[in-house]
Amino acid sequence: MTNSVSDALKRVKPSATIGMSAKARALKATGRDVIALSAGEPDFDTPENIKEAAIRAIREGKTKYTDVDGIPELKDAICAKFKRENGLDYKRSQVNVSPGGKPVIFNAFLATLNPGDEVVIPAPYWVSYPDMALMCGGTPVFVETRMENGFKLDPKDLAKALTPHTKWVLLNSPSNPSGAAYTRAELAAIAAVLIDFPNVLILTDDMYEHLVYGDFEFTTIAQVEPRLYDRTLTMNGVSKAYAMTGWRIGYAAGPEWLIKGMASVMTQTTSNPSSVSQWAAVEALNGTQDFIPKNKLIFQERRDIVVSMLNQAQGLKCPTPEGAFYVYPSCAGLIGKKTPTGKVIDTDETFALELLEAEGVAVVHGSAFGLAPNFRISYATSNAELEESCARIQRFCASLS
Repeated sequence: MTNSVSDALKRVKPSATIGMSAKARALKATGRDVIALSAGEPDFDTPENIKEAAIRAIREGKTKYTDVDGIPELKDAICAKFKRENGLDYKRSQVNVSPGGKPVIFNAFLATLNPGDEVVIPAPYWVSYPDMALMCGGTPVFVETRMENGFKLDPKDLAKALTPHTKWVLLNSPSNPSGAAYTRAELAAIAAVLIDFPNVLILTDDMYEHLVYGDFEFTTIAQVEPRLYDRTLTMNGVSKAYAMTGWRIGYAAGPEWLIKGMASVMTQTTSNPSSVSQWAAVEALNGTQDFIPKNKLIFQERRDIVVSMLNQAQGLKCPTPEGAFYVYPSCAGLIGKKTPTGKVIDTDETFALELLEAEGVAVVHGSAFGLAPNFRISYATSNAELEESCARIQRFCASLS
């Protein structure tokens, strides 16, 4: 008997964000005062009307198996959402509901990728994108963005990365980890490149759609360029805007052949998402949206606190992101410096580990997201905790020499 795992599993690595959160919990368990800014999860509770819809579903016995990729009522709610908020027309047969956003992407990749197929991914990227491509037999192709461009994909760089082997281009706006969001004009410039590559599919991860700040107007690429509609999978979910991370509902709309393929994957893997969670998601999409603008203002205030305080820290530069609840500061000004104990800060990962050890602040190193030397902070926590953690970061940076 061999103890070796599969070749597919050997190609991937554990999530760095989950790993740093685990390190923070372990340190906290020893009695240390630890503030974890590593997890991408709103600190708000799920709204009452959504919770009540789930309770009602339980009491009404809506606890059986459902259609594998979503109940008709939820698919209708998703179609209505896309029409109402994005000006996109879909029918039920074009909609997939999965147990979270990750399975949406994984199932799309598994349904389409063959060995040698390439997935173009702008960096910095959410840590799971490349590993999901690898697990499904694809080859990730990274296109680095630049801080001076707001961590947004340059259309010229995209054009250079596209080859006859490109199967997917992945867009994420607003972005995890940078918070960068594309304007309508920026998406139009990217779309102009993709029009000339008719065999390339586009996956747009819009999970943070409702978390954009100031007067920024969210748009998605199939809305901006209708000629890409037939080959775009527009993905979203209820986890971030509706504070429903644990309910595990992601969804997407796209071409029927792809949606059918994703459903086929689900028949042999997860089967349907939780029936109760689906009914809660119906209420989330169809019910009141009044809390979203209120939560946005709270997140925007938190963003401004963090950006201001990090830019006052020695050696850090932190741009102001348009959306999500992350900042992605550069720590390039600290590389080569030493801690009071003589440890050299040689990488952003060393920076993150030494910060956790010295000050009890957990952040995620930028190399995990494919662009270094940076680190990601999630500001989905209280103003008081953010002010305290940023003060600790300032103190740590000042201690380096």
